[in-house]
Amino acid sequence: MGETIVDIWVYLAASPLLSLTMTLLAFELGQRFWKRIGRPALLNPVLVTVVLIASVLIATGTSYETYFEGAQFIHFLLGPATVCLAIPLYRQFERVKTNALAIAVSLVMGSATGILGAIGAALVMGLDSVSVLSIAPKSVTAPVAMGITEKLGGLPSLTAVFVIMTGIIGAALGPLVLNGLRVKPAPARGYALGTGAHGIGTAQALQDSEVAGAFAGLAMGLNALATALFAPIIVAILL
Repeated sequence: MGETIVDIWVYLAASPLLSLTMTLLAFELGQRFWKRIGRPALLNPVLVTVVLIASVLIATGTSYETYFEGAQFIHFLLGPATVCLAIPLYRQFERVKTNALAIAVSLVMGSATGILGAIGAALVMGLDSVSVLSIAPKSVTAPVAMGITEKLGGLPSLTAVFVIMTGIIGAALGPLVLNGLRVKPAPARGYALGTGAHGIGTAQALQDSEVAGAFAGLAMGLNALATALFAPIIVAILL
């Protein structure tokens, strides 16, 4: 019986549709579980999906490369999904113009804090210089962060790990921190999540409201630009 199940899995694993279906199913299960238990930030659907998929890959001995052959179709949709964030942002454009100064100041402070905090933590933990350079742009979306790391002399693959960890932790703990600080306005909450936790934080903000999602998308894009400008300067000064 066990050998039969293994044979069936090997046969199915050869099809890219298996990884695609598994990813969609895992996310749907994560969404339903999250809603059923009251939408706690610590168990957001993205985190649950990652845990479920990783568990299946480890249990079946499936490599990430094999899994990604099917999951790449969802990966491709990240681009159009990011562009679609312009729609809620357009609807909030008047509010963005009204708060332009606050947005600019928050951008500079948030970007600099993210870089300095990452470098400081890495130095305190005694990480080597390559790891320090790789963790510096952790708060921006993966393609931009990997490009920044490559220019700084770090390891883009290591940066990708830090970026994913930052997004998951930020989306899970960010709402709790904001609640503890009594930050209630949707624009402020969304902007904070987008600045600190890039795309995954933006997804969490969209779960709260369209306004929060719009400001999170704005913050994600602006922080990518700011980090690309500030990271080389801060690294040059500190290292």
